[in-house]
Amino acid sequence: MANRVVAACDGACKNNPGPAGWGWVIADSDERILRWAYGPLGRATNNIAELTALHELLQAVDPADDLEIRMDSTYAMKAVTEWLPGWKARGWMTASKKPVANREIIEAIDALLTGRTVRFVHVAAHQEDGDVLNALADRAASAAATSQQAAGGTSADDVPEAADEVAPRRAAVPRQAARSAGITAKYPGMCACGQRFAAGEKVVKHANGKWGHPACAESPATR
Repeated sequence: MANRVVAACDGACKNNPGPAGWGWVIADSDERILRWAYGPLGRATNNIAELTALHELLQAVDPADDLEIRMDSTYAMKAVTEWLPGWKARGWMTASKKPVANREIIEAIDALLTGRTVRFVHVAAHQEDGDVLNALADRAASAAATSQQAAGGTSADDVPEAADEVAPRRAAVPRQAARSAGITAKYPGMCACGQRFAAGEKVVKHANGKWGHPACAESPATR
């Protein structure tokens, strides 16, 4: 029986076009995080970032695995699941007789999809109670676009929560003061106590460098 893998991928672009990056998150069938990664794209468009995230994810997963991919990009998903046959039939021209944009990477994705079992699931972006894997992939892609660096890991707790974790702070607020005051979580996450916090909930940075519940900040277990 094929191994079932659940994953999410996302692209980010600071202005469009502008500094861009990709990110993906891979989990097991119970949605426990196994791996995550992100990487920079320099100056690119949002569509290129979304397609590159999908391409990088497909390269990272064993073709023999039964793969579910969650994405919030309608363009990237439809490009490789709905529009591709028509583009091929017309010699890589759109219905309006224009050359297909981003053809090279779409062809590369098509090659990676050939002969494997992949199910695409569209999820809403930036929802307070949205898909956790998608939220992590979005955070990873945003970190890549901001830092223009590559990173990866095996724990969701290590995916940067905010841009100031991967780039110099612009605000003249001392780090210790910011840690004490806390922030409003933009995405759901996992506190070191083992319990999740929701998007919109106040969180503080613990002594171990991770964000979590204010009440847990002084607990020895979070240091």
